[in-house]
Amino acid sequence: MRTEDLHSLTGAYALHALPDDERDAFERHLAHCTACEQETREFAAATARLGLAATVVPAPALRDRVLHRVTTVRQVPPGGGTAVKARRAVPRWRGLARWALAACVAAAVGLGGTAVWQYERAQDAGERAARAERRAETLAGVLAAPDAESRTARLADGASGTLVVSERQGRAVFLASGMAEPPSGKVYQLWFDDHGTMRPAGLMDPGSTSQAVLMEGAVDGAAGVGITVEPAGGSKQPTSDPIALLSMPA
Repeated sequence: MRTEDLHSLTGAYALHALPDDERDAFERHLAHCTACEQETREFAAATARLGLAATVVPAPALRDRVLHRVTTVRQVPPGGGTAVKARRAVPRWRGLARWALAACVAAAVGLGGTAVWQYERAQDAGERAARAERRAETLAGVLAAPDAESRTARLADGASGTLVVSERQGRAVFLASGMAEPPSGKVYQLWFDDHGTMRPAGLMDPGSTSQAVLMEGAVDGAAGVGITVEPAGGSKQPTSDPIALLSMPA
């Protein structure tokens, strides 16, 4: 596969949509291409934000606010103005990544907004909305962090999982794709592997086969991450053998 072809695979790789041979070729390329590494992180961040969108009917006032704001946003002038020259100076791969993030925001509005809008409609849920927003911002911040490192592994039944870690932020995100639903009354639980001691790191949504999960707690020198099947609500200690173990990215 030609190098110019590999440069075009960043989006598909971030979505875990490449066949095995192309994924292996791209990962070899990724180890030596700073531009593709950055673009892949940005696509992964955009994908995670899209995954946080909730299909709800927005409040009627939301449409009015959006239309009002549109009238106050200055458009880029036509012709060879300064703004146009600045846009042309941006490398193509950078532009694509920015468009991906913009599409994320547009999709969230089109679907009725994220969980923040859903909570905003409930009069007694202001604090929960703020927590959900902070969690979403932290998740996106980890995925887009300049020092973010990732490791992808094949899981059972053709599923895949990607662990993204920002050492500077001390946080980790787990991206799952194509996971089978857990047995009834069970849930997938994430754990930090503290060199042989498993520390709870949050639960996955049992109703979603593909999702982005901000792991609870700091990485704090953990050697890896494990996934077990636990009773609904989770456990303080693993009650089953891990269905997956991922070491921390180098």
